[in-house]
Amino acid sequence: MAANDNIIQFSKAARDESLGRLLIPERLLEARLTKRWNQSELANAVGVTRQSISTYEMGTKKPEPTTMAAIARELEQPISFFTRGDLPTFGPASANFYRKVGADTKRRNSACAVYADWLAQTAYAFDAFVNYPELNLPSFEPHETGTNRYSEEEIEQIAETVRDHFGLGLGPISNVVRLLESKGIIVCRVVIPDEKIEAFSFWRGDRAFVFLASDKDSAARARLDAAHELGHLCMHQWVGAEEIEDEKTLKEIEKEADRFAAAFLLPRKSFPNEIYSPRLLAFVDLKQRWKVSIAAMVYRCKSLGIFDEQQVTNLYKQISARKWRKQEPLDGPDGLPLEQPLLLTRIAEMVLMAGRIKRDELKAALGFSSSVIEKLVGLPPGALDNDDHVEIAPSLK
Repeated sequence: MAANDNIIQFSKAARDESLGRLLIPERLLEARLTKRWNQSELANAVGVTRQSISTYEMGTKKPEPTTMAAIARELEQPISFFTRGDLPTFGPASANFYRKVGADTKRRNSACAVYADWLAQTAYAFDAFVNYPELNLPSFEPHETGTNRYSEEEIEQIAETVRDHFGLGLGPISNVVRLLESKGIIVCRVVIPDEKIEAFSFWRGDRAFVFLASDKDSAARARLDAAHELGHLCMHQWVGAEEIEDEKTLKEIEKEADRFAAAFLLPRKSFPNEIYSPRLLAFVDLKQRWKVSIAAMVYRCKSLGIFDEQQVTNLYKQISARKWRKQEPLDGPDGLPLEQPLLLTRIAEMVLMAGRIKRDELKAALGFSSSVIEKLVGLPPGALDNDDHVEIAPSLK
């Protein structure tokens, strides 16, 4: 693809000669959704009526320049974002695998849907300049026709097959995020504050993505999130949006991904051999080695029949008594290091530092704010606004 293929072609409405570039309603809706605001909240922030915001989003009325400036300021996007057309990406969108659906999660999931689009668009902006790692994922479907559900034994076998496919053996996985990136999955970590979002995954064409969003300060739980999304990508590529929107079906799908994550990180052919005591403190050393939360290891022991119901109940009581449900040993900034994505960061820095695309060209092509691009790619804050050079992330030096 030629470099000039990234030049945005504005829609007719956006380039009307007599009116100049007009607000494209879809951009206003996108920006509002990422703020998790409804129309009334945006209207109050800007100082107009809710009906006015509604007409802007429907495209039946355009805001006055001062109102448009206020909208851009409150939604933290440059004016140019609201006038750009649709951007190319890797292909058709799949269903997004959220942990929960329903009225109470609508704002959260709507924001995540926009972030999914922005991540795919950002990754595609570099596609003309680099070769992403080839996607190397096995794909599965349930053996039982008609049910569309996996048995527990199937999931155990799938986890073992994926490990074998990746050449992992039976020991602990050193870095789950790096593993996913090495297999061609594009991963980003952007904390979405004040929302209970661990992670979600999706496809654009034949390219797989994992979006890590948890604000929990636990590397062990974050690894479980990443493995959970790997389960979705391997086992549920054929699942449609209508199935995910059904609360009962989604719950079953999530249980399957949970089971896969546990089986993938704690193989039944090796992990049980290291369980030597039902005492809680024995799991601290196991957490250091396997990098999986104590609560998840206890549950794995239950599902594999290593401990009986009474032993598991006693362990959970001890976890609660020690207040480990919120934070376990080896959590926090002084505990196990949080695994950070590096693929997009390295690609962005390589392309920008080589001058293949300039910072201003990248910002103009994508349209959304520098801070959003930096977060999605993993660049330090201000890297795209630095006139001198692109700052190398400390982890890459």
